[in-house]
Order: sequence, then structure tokens, then C-alpha cells
Amino acid sequence: MLGSRRNLLLSAAAALLPGAIAKGAAEAVVTLVVPFSAGGSADLSARALAAHLPALLPGRTGIVVEHRAGASGAVGTASVARAAPDGQTLLLARVGSSAILPATDGRTPFAWDDFTFLGLLEQSAYAIAVRAEAPWADLAALVAALRDAPGQMRFATSGPATILDLGVRQLFIAAGLGLDAATALVLRGGGEAVQALLAGQVQFIGNNLPDLALGLRDGSLRALAVSGPVRLAEFPAVPTMTEAGFPALEGLTGWSALAGPPGMAPELVARWAQALAALRHNPAWLAEVERQGSLPRLLPPDETRDYIGGQVALYRELARQLGLQ
Repeated sequence: MLGSRRNLLLSAAAALLPGAIAKGAAEAVVTLVVPFSAGGSADLSARALAAHLPALLPGRTGIVVEHRAGASGAVGTASVARAAPDGQTLLLARVGSSAILPATDGRTPFAWDDFTFLGLLEQSAYAIAVRAEAPWADLAALVAALRDAPGQMRFATSGPATILDLGVRQLFIAAGLGLDAATALVLRGGGEAVQALLAGQVQFIGNNLPDLALGLRDGSLRALAVSGPVRLAEFPAVPTMTEAGFPALEGLTGWSALAGPPGMAPELVARWAQALAALRHNPAWLAEVERQGSLPRLLPPDETRDYIGGQVALYRELARQLGLQ
């Protein structure tokens, strides 16, 4: 036990040496920061990456997932922006913390492009869901209930500048309701938000599909609509947002990307990008991502930067439309 602990500490110390990955250190440990709490889709994405990417990296490189939740993902994201650009501290970038937050909140302690983008990983649908025993048969029925009792129902969110919150607010606007049509219960991550729904602390939720997939599969949750151009193969009975009468919500999507601190050397970027590209030939990672309810979408660094920049522009305009700026 003590020996294992000592070896882990020595490995962590070795990982702090500049160029540990480049030189194929005996045991390099990379910290992958997740800016939300454990149990949600961000955590699932990070753990899948940590399980399958090390085999594709030079030498013996391990990835340790570390949660630094708080302030809608700003705490963990900002910590990576301040880290040394040696490739030993990386960020599991998410739509809420890396696009929505800097696009909508001028107090955000980082800009969206204050990072070295290494690659996009996957995308996922956005869904409005309720408990299985809820009385609303479809999204129109939920909206009618919100209209009849403004401000009395509750929904769970992971913060005011995350897709869990912004997507629900967009539903309110699309339905002709006020932004305070329901009361938000703010939690630290998507997983906690789902648990609040299951526990009856809230009546509905808007969330990334991976957070909801287990509950949808075991029948404890029911999705009223999902984003995307077509119905999901795994949940064919769930209508799209357009079919449910709310096409304005079709653009909502969750995603994960891998990023590092600003100023990472080109050779480090190339090594991480090469390893990520190899994931497209890794059936175990591909299957794990799909099992979580996401679709693999591996993009190189330059295309990842363009994609995230486009997401920032989308949410900046959405925030303007919703009167949040």
C-alpha cells in the first residue's frame, strides 16, 4: 500500500518535468481537468478519454481525471488557462464553460480563445425530460402547465451560463413565456441535475443526452423532445424539437473537446492531435462514446478552434435575443 502510494507520488513528480511526454518519461501523469462535478456527461467523456487515449500516447503516459467544479464551469476552466503550457495539465472543454459562459457573461475570467485547442471529441443531442410518472405526455403539455402556473415549477441547471439553463430559457421564449416561467435549482453539474429530477426536487430538465441516457433506458425518465435533424435511433419514439413544435431549439447540442493552456509548443500540440486522430480507429472508445449517448466527432486543432468560435458566436446571438446581454 505504502509502496504503491510512493510510486504514484514519484510518477506525479516526474510528470511535472518539462517535456515528460516528449522524452517518453518512465511514467508521465497528465491531469485532465473537468470543470463540472462527477457523474455528468463531462465526467463520462473525460473518463472514456482517460481509459483509451494513454495507449496512443508516447511512452507510458497516464491521464488522471480531476474535477474542479464551480461557477458554471469557470473555476476549472480558468485554472487551466493559468497552467504551465507543458502538456501536463489539460482541459475537458465543454459547451457551457468554453462557449456559452464567455459568450454571455462579461465577468468570465477567460476568453474563449485563451486556450490551445487540441481536438473536438464528440457531440450529443439536447433533450427536455421529465420523470416517467410525470403527467405531461409531450412538450406542448409541459409548456401549457408552465403557462398556467408561472414561476411555480422548478427545473435543474448546472449554472446560469450553461446549456442546461440557456436551453430551458430558450424554450420559455419560443413558447411565449417569460424568462422566469419556472424557478431554477442550480447544482454543480449535469449528473447532480438529473439526480434532482429523479428525487422530485424539480419537475423537468433540459440536459445533454448522455446525462439522461441511463434514466431513459431504465424507464425512470421520459424525454419529451430531442434536438437534431432526425429522431435518435436508440429512442425512436422521442420526437425532434421541430416535430414537438419548437424548431428554435434544434441548434442546441452538447460537445466535448480537449484543450490546453495558452502557448503550448507546436510539437506538443502535434503529439496530442495525432493521438486523438488515432481514436477514430479505436473501437473501444467509439463504442463507449456511443454507449454514453454521444456521437464521436474527432476534429483536428484548427477545425476545433473554428467550431468552438462558431459556437461562441451562436450563443452570443442567442443571449442577445433572450435579453441576457
